[in-house]
Amino acid sequence: MTTSATVLVVDDEIRSLESLRRVLAEEFEVLCARDAAEATRFLEGDIVHAILCDQRMPGETGVEFLKRVREKWPDPVRMIISGYSDSEDIIAGINEAGIYQYITKPWHPQKLIEIVREAVQLFRLQKETEAVGVDMKLAPERVRQVVSEKRGAARRIYDFDRIVHAPGSPLADVIELGRRAAEYDISVLITGESGTGKELLARAIHYGSARHGKPFVVENCGALPDELLESELFGCKKGAFTGAYLDRIGLFEVAHGGTIFLDEIGETSPAFQVKLLRVLQENEIRPLGAQRVRKIDVRVVAATNRDLEAEVSAGRFRRDLYYRLAAFPIHMPPLRERPMDIPLIAERLLADINRSFHRSITGISAPALAEMQDYDWPGNVRELQNEIQRMVVLVDGDRLDREHLSPRLRGNGQPVTLAPQTHANTTLKDKVEALERVLIAEALGRHGGNISRMADELGLSRVGLRSKLCRYDIRKNARDDERPSID
Repeated sequence: MTTSATVLVVDDEIRSLESLRRVLAEEFEVLCARDAAEATRFLEGDIVHAILCDQRMPGETGVEFLKRVREKWPDPVRMIISGYSDSEDIIAGINEAGIYQYITKPWHPQKLIEIVREAVQLFRLQKETEAVGVDMKLAPERVRQVVSEKRGAARRIYDFDRIVHAPGSPLADVIELGRRAAEYDISVLITGESGTGKELLARAIHYGSARHGKPFVVENCGALPDELLESELFGCKKGAFTGAYLDRIGLFEVAHGGTIFLDEIGETSPAFQVKLLRVLQENEIRPLGAQRVRKIDVRVVAATNRDLEAEVSAGRFRRDLYYRLAAFPIHMPPLRERPMDIPLIAERLLADINRSFHRSITGISAPALAEMQDYDWPGNVRELQNEIQRMVVLVDGDRLDREHLSPRLRGNGQPVTLAPQTHANTTLKDKVEALERVLIAEALGRHGGNISRMADELGLSRVGLRSKLCRYDIRKNARDDERPSID
């Protein structure tokens, strides 16, 4: 069996040459030469990926031949094979000849194939690297242009004017504070409940600042233990801790010149807070396991759903770090304090969900919006998004109405009928099926259509759940994989 890889074997002993040819021919095209002169003719006329050369030959030795090859044909990976006592001469000439591998006789067939296979892979890798290097040299301006266009698009998307709010909304004052903060290179602490849009405001501050052309980097500080969080933010050297198999560039270094958004900063431990404080004071990081520090130029925007002043008083958060982060504090009001924003946010979310779900729902009825405005929304905008997703899954027409709302929203949490058809004359079976349909539809919205997760929650088999989805005609967007849900 042959491949497109070609190996040149050079050996003056016919039996040895034939043995090498027979073993390598199982996987490669093999060219056989009995001396350096014949091998040179092959190199002048063929593309060779690797050269396997015997050391003891009449005229030129293997090392001498490979030195000459390196000057004129540097691409093939060069290997030497020998079973004599002149190995010291070979080792002395390895660097000059650029020899990749020294193989001793007697050689093992399978081991020889593995070595040659690795040499061919090295040849191809070198060629790919050269191609990338040439492409980057020829098109650096194109690369810079693409990056610039992407950042320009992000700046338009995350503009302050695109933060949805109604006239008279408390959010108007928040946006004005964000605009002021963006003008100055100052640390910002954004507080507020989960789901209020703290990251959206942080992005608007970055893209509205002089740093908008540099990276905006996000890290959830509550999602990782200290050691991994330090590695993520500050970087690490190979072997710094168990699992550190490679050098890693920290996110502070990635964000150099730009902004780093530290979400859930209130979840960090006192030990980590000490290290973060030093980074902010000295504007330098020390990767885990490294001896030297690295200077950084990064703006920090932090966020938390905790009352950090109370955390400081309780001794759970360092006072000096708090004042370093909260040079300019901004509080995001919860959705229940700005009901006038709900219709506008709901319409924006519906447009996004229409695109994601490939639907064409035209709008939300006034009764449904009124119920939404009366609800407290403990999960804020994220909960509102989930509710609209669920409504889109349930609706068969082109408009969302009150009947499609979750029971907890309709009548401000008061018991209501499950569906228009469940009136007094319906049977118990009909009422049970109506309730079952609602519960399945709600699970579908919560889990983004993931059948495995829905089945686990509802206590059904996947086969049984698929049967009910088909029966109640609510199969839209249901899937069997384990991809993360939309929310």
